[in-house]
Amino acid sequence: MSTAATTHSTPTTHHARRRARTAAAFLLPFALLFAVAYLAPIGYTLYQSLFKMHRDGLGLSAPTKVFAGLGNYSDALHDPVFRSSLLRVLLIGVVQVPVMLGLALGLALLLDAKGTLFKRFFRLAFFLPYALPGVVGALMWSYLVAPGLSPITSAAHALGLHLDLTSGPMLAPTIGNMLTWGWTGYNMLIIYSALQAIPPELAEAARMDGCSALGIAWHVKIPIVRPALVLTTVFSIIGTAQLYNEPAVLQHVAPNLSSNYTPIFAAYNAVNDNNFGYAATESVILAALAFVLSFGFLKLVGRRGAAL
Repeated sequence: MSTAATTHSTPTTHHARRRARTAAAFLLPFALLFAVAYLAPIGYTLYQSLFKMHRDGLGLSAPTKVFAGLGNYSDALHDPVFRSSLLRVLLIGVVQVPVMLGLALGLALLLDAKGTLFKRFFRLAFFLPYALPGVVGALMWSYLVAPGLSPITSAAHALGLHLDLTSGPMLAPTIGNMLTWGWTGYNMLIIYSALQAIPPELAEAARMDGCSALGIAWHVKIPIVRPALVLTTVFSIIGTAQLYNEPAVLQHVAPNLSSNYTPIFAAYNAVNDNNFGYAATESVILAALAFVLSFGFLKLVGRRGAAL
């Protein structure tokens, strides 16, 4: 009996090993590409963040790279300019992300409604801002808010209101508006795709029970598309942390927009100063912040889902 069991297990073990080797052969190209294009740059950035440029004497000699350990991290975290850029992006995201996702959800629900006309046209119209390159959209908005050119400020002045969309207090709302305009359609499409996967029998059963269209959306559709809402929120958190295009273009019509307005700006300026270690450090801190916020949001959503 043991001989039969051994004979039976040998082909099974051989087959399992063969399948494992086949799977490894298919995964190897992806693993190599992932390591070269993703893991290697991260590792090199972490390595660079441990060094800083040092000048001897009066600073007339060429700088040398010296090991700094966590010195760059201490300098960055104690830098009020860099801390302000982190706080600025965080405040923009706290306001802009919920507004944008609320609009995306509302538009997706309207497109999914049974009585909505011209669905294809409106789906394309809502998605069109995202289809434009980000820099092109930022350039368009820079002309719409530039002093002396903006039709928005002209209309406000006609009403007796003094409005400058490029002034210091208005920079964050202006950038938030540019982000909302450019990314609402993208998030709407993700949510709308999730809505299309809902069986129509669920909404029909709720309608037969006397549930209104608003009640169906609130009690049936939104809970089912919750994973899509979580996904778009995580994408939006990461995207807001990487904010660069909009303020970079807006800076040409808003001279009061500082060159360290966002963390990416600060890292870019460090690169221009040939301080690559400090730029790498700021990039690592920004990536860590985006990871903590995204992971914290996922944990919070997971706990609420478990409580429900």
